[in-house]
Amino acid sequence: MGERVLVAHQPAYWPWCGYFSRLLDVDELVLLDHVQFSERGWQHRNTVADRYGRPVRLTVPVRRDFGQRLTEVRIAEPDFRERHWRTLSETYRRAPHFNRFADRLQELYAQSWTHLVDLNEAVTRLILDALDLKVTLVRTSGAPPSGTKTAALVDLCRRHQADVLRVGTGAGAYLDAGLLERAGIRIEVAAYAPTPYGRARSRPAGLSVLDLLMHEGPRARAVLMAGARTAPFTSTPREVHA
Repeated sequence: MGERVLVAHQPAYWPWCGYFSRLLDVDELVLLDHVQFSERGWQHRNTVADRYGRPVRLTVPVRRDFGQRLTEVRIAEPDFRERHWRTLSETYRRAPHFNRFADRLQELYAQSWTHLVDLNEAVTRLILDALDLKVTLVRTSGAPPSGTKTAALVDLCRRHQADVLRVGTGAGAYLDAGLLERAGIRIEVAAYAPTPYGRARSRPAGLSVLDLLMHEGPRARAVLMAGARTAPFTSTPREVHA
């Protein structure tokens, strides 16, 4: 029996390609919705590109409350749904695969969302389905892990019977590798090397995976696979090669 890999990430709004590239070979994503909301992060915003390749920022307006947990964050303006649907329609109506996803996107924005995390989970499920990834989503707010930072990750690994913790390239700044090693958990670093796609073959960096889906449709998963990289964690950051 092979090793079980844990991927835990904060729920985000239309996440970028690297978010999903680390899910290509796992069957579960742990959504860290018990953590504190970060106004400067990607929990309520992301970027797409218009038909000229110019970045377009989408931001969900939320009610500010200092120190609130992500699961508590409420959406401030319900009419953002019309704005975002209109922006996506205008941005991608000429993209090769817009019609493939238009009905699902319109249905998503027709719903009345009150909490950010519920919207983000629905967005994530839509993308996983579009990529044909059979990944179960589990929220931590129902049973938050014990401890903080690395100790919380150790607890999550034990709960989910994981031997490997898969993290992003910035993990060296916050992980206590020794604590994970003593717990018998191996650390794996996932990186994503963007692969050219679409007719222009040149897109702005860090776009939402939605841009990839609109331009590549069923081929989007293969593009993610081509750019996905993993390597053992080292205390000294290094490039991750194929």
